[in-house]
Amino acid sequence: MIKEGGDTVGEVVALPPSKFPLSASESVVASAVVLGFAASICGVYLTMPDSDYSFLKLPRSLQDLQLLRDNLESYASDYTAQVLVGYCVVYIFMQTFMIPGTVFMSLLAGALFGVFKGVALVVFTATAGASSCYFLSKLIGRPLLSSLAPEKLKFFQKEVAKRRKSLLNYMLFLRLTPTLPNTFINFASPIVDVPYHIFFLATVIGLVPAAYVTVRAGLALGELQSVGDLYDFNSIATLFFIGLVSVTPTLISKNES
Repeated sequence: MIKEGGDTVGEVVALPPSKFPLSASESVVASAVVLGFAASICGVYLTMPDSDYSFLKLPRSLQDLQLLRDNLESYASDYTAQVLVGYCVVYIFMQTFMIPGTVFMSLLAGALFGVFKGVALVVFTATAGASSCYFLSKLIGRPLLSSLAPEKLKFFQKEVAKRRKSLLNYMLFLRLTPTLPNTFINFASPIVDVPYHIFFLATVIGLVPAAYVTVRAGLALGELQSVGDLYDFNSIATLFFIGLVSVTPTLISKNES
């Protein structure tokens, strides 16, 4: 205690030393996830035939994507399982660690597997990757997001708190419209106490329309001039309309109350 003139002024409290945000067990789990991704990719690589795989890289442009599609088409028919596993691992890894470029992977799904299989594949991998990101954020997300995007996090937290009774509708609206980036939703949801079952349902259902638009565009990959061509006015208007429909029950219930 510190006293001045007989009065207690305050108490000096030693600050705890800064430490790594993960415990030993959490670090083991996080490392196991990364090693699991690496082992899966190695397994795919080792079971593929000897060939020149210099074309295998994450696409960063439509030209990269077209080159990847042209080289993978024959492998997709002869080594379907390996291509599927490799695709899933890469997509889930990108979603987990918020690596940009999943839109190119969605286009690739349409180009290689068609609309029905492509949409199913994209929704599965996007949901698995979003879930992986959700649980990763439970471990290390709060200090990172609080320092990198504090205002956006406060906004999201306030909106979630206001809509706690109809949270599924709100999360569906976010998934269906570009109001907030999907990567931010994935990482911020556990921090603002969005329950996983609501997060999961909103992700599975809400990603279908956008996945359909992107996968379908992959069928005509050669005709795309830029990624911006994917979402014309009609596509964006349709997604917003579906999003508004998803929050209509919430608006009606508020008016009735």
